[in-house]
Amino acid sequence: MNWKRIFITVLRVGIGWHFLYEGITKLFAPEWSAYNYLINSTGFMSGFYEGLASSPALMKIVDVLNIYGLIVIGLALFLGILIRYAAIAGTLLLTLYYFAYPPVGFSLYGGSEGNLYIVNRIFIEAMALMVLIFIKDKGYGLYAISLSMFKKEAGKGEDTASEELTNSRREMLKNMATVPALGLVGWGAFRESQKYGPDALSGATIQVGAMDLSELKGELPKGKIGDHEISKLVLGGNLLGGWAHSRDLIYVPSLFRAYNTEKKIFETLMLAEQAGVNTINIGFVTNPVIEKYKKVTGGKIKVISQVHPDMENDDYYVNIDKAIDHGCEIIQVQGNWCDWLVRDGRIDVVEKMLDHIRKQGCVAGLASHTVDALIACEEEGIIPDYYMKTMHHDQYWSAHPMDNRVPFEVDGKKHIDHNRFHDNIFCLFPDRTVEFVNRAKVPVMGFKILAAGAIPPEDGFRWAFQNGADFICVGMFDFQIVKDVNITIDVLDDMSLRPREWYG
Repeated sequence: MNWKRIFITVLRVGIGWHFLYEGITKLFAPEWSAYNYLINSTGFMSGFYEGLASSPALMKIVDVLNIYGLIVIGLALFLGILIRYAAIAGTLLLTLYYFAYPPVGFSLYGGSEGNLYIVNRIFIEAMALMVLIFIKDKGYGLYAISLSMFKKEAGKGEDTASEELTNSRREMLKNMATVPALGLVGWGAFRESQKYGPDALSGATIQVGAMDLSELKGELPKGKIGDHEISKLVLGGNLLGGWAHSRDLIYVPSLFRAYNTEKKIFETLMLAEQAGVNTINIGFVTNPVIEKYKKVTGGKIKVISQVHPDMENDDYYVNIDKAIDHGCEIIQVQGNWCDWLVRDGRIDVVEKMLDHIRKQGCVAGLASHTVDALIACEEEGIIPDYYMKTMHHDQYWSAHPMDNRVPFEVDGKKHIDHNRFHDNIFCLFPDRTVEFVNRAKVPVMGFKILAAGAIPPEDGFRWAFQNGADFICVGMFDFQIVKDVNITIDVLDDMSLRPREWYG
């Protein structure tokens, strides 16, 4: 038994089936197009791919060539017809796929092809095809039958030709084996498609998370905090860090962490930047992850870092300095710590932290859950460069009664009593918050505007902007980003009744 020929045949047939399957699934997928794959390319040749996608006429040609090129190459490799030409064409096609999302820099975490640095599945398959181009033995296939018939007719003696034909008959079943093999795998794939529908998400087709970018309604508006131009919609860091505020659903934080792997976080950040969200607000512990993202992918997302003092060692500035070392230029006193410091009579620490942030040349923000903390700071003349305040109404099912709300109880004890606080409300006194925000003379960023998922985005976004927020910070999974950007655009287009002037 010729194991070498068997191995070459299996390699060739395997690659052929991949091409053929890719082509057929695209052929039968409703309204499939390579547009999203091309328009979202991130490599150094992205201009070329985006140019193809920008022309409807070219896209029709590209789609047809892509679908039928895959099918023809796949059939030729599987059945063993014009193998060298099919391998050359397949290598060229894979090269185009490879450079649309080369696994270096910004593209490293963006593709769906099992990327490692430089090498991915496309690269390996192209190398395998190059082997088929240069080796003499092409394995078993229909080409061998045609070659035997050609030799018989090439003028050899009748006895010699008869002997070769006899030998070829012995090989004929082997060389024709790819035909029934194609029928078997084709039938299996057909039955799967009848059961589950055509697979339009096969490789070299889409970029994870980016397929919705074509649905964007326009450019996300921006404003300024200090000298920094940031998007009106800011990505919140809680979901990426696993802080779910999920009330009594105790499994949700671990579910968040399981979903948001480092790779998924990088994909989410890249998608956010492509959708126009150019800023993220994060807890201090997330700084190393964002720093790595920017270093590995070349991402430019601006980082607002929350910081807290080290009260045990009376070091109020240690985390400010560390945030600066991570490259942060916008730094804010964390909301719960502002609440606690004011509540415990240490408002002086808030002032010292803001002063230190400014002395380092950074923009200084002050966050809070309870509006009483910001009012107390205001009365002491402590005014930050911007406020970050929880801003949501209380017209949702899990909000406990107003009469039972106590200042500074957010991040405090979680009561078993359904009428008391249990990680369920973050803007305890919405009317007082709106009153404070509307007299503020610095930019205001609203956060927790959806009450940790209790308020629909259309409602929460409008309420926050209508009541004075200049920016909103929202935790978003990758599959929510495009929709939230569109909601922001729609809401900001209809702000005629907003009483507060815009800051920033």
